[in-house]
Amino acid sequence: MKIIKALKELYEDAKNIKEKDPASRSILEVIILYPGFHILVFHKVSHFLYKHKLFFLARLNSQLGRFFTGIEIHPGAVIGRRFFIDHGMGIVIGETATIGNDCTMYHNATLGGTGKDKLKRHPDIGDNVMIGCGAKVLGPIKIGDNVKIGANSIVLRNIPDNVTVVRFNEIIKK
Repeated sequence: MKIIKALKELYEDAKNIKEKDPASRSILEVIILYPGFHILVFHKVSHFLYKHKLFFLARLNSQLGRFFTGIEIHPGAVIGRRFFIDHGMGIVIGETATIGNDCTMYHNATLGGTGKDKLKRHPDIGDNVMIGCGAKVLGPIKIGDNVKIGANSIVLRNIPDNVTVVRFNEIIKK
């Protein structure tokens, strides 16, 4: 029964990617060609092994996923439904990170730690959050629902619901 549920969820993920990505032409194309979908398959297996305390096998499988996709998701990370990784190369998601439902994450983004914390080290991401390319969300912080994190932003503090976080570059004229 759990396998059938997992397969249905993966199909739902593929369908979600097809709907959100204007470049995709079919669900079959997503399943065969999209590394953002492939890593979700690897992660489901790795997370299952991790929850059953088969840590070495979980890490081995996640490293195989990283090798094939360029996307690194620790087996301990908890990922909600309909997660869309677009152009996933360079994405890193840490062990204690959680990601809500209907989130989107772009290439080179990180859900990582700061090196200061021992137990809970990575962010909790709410539902319907968009994390732009190159964004770094670091530490045991909470990102609310419906948040947009702009490209190359660095987020080190809790962010409430319904907020857009961006990094501005100030241009100073001499």
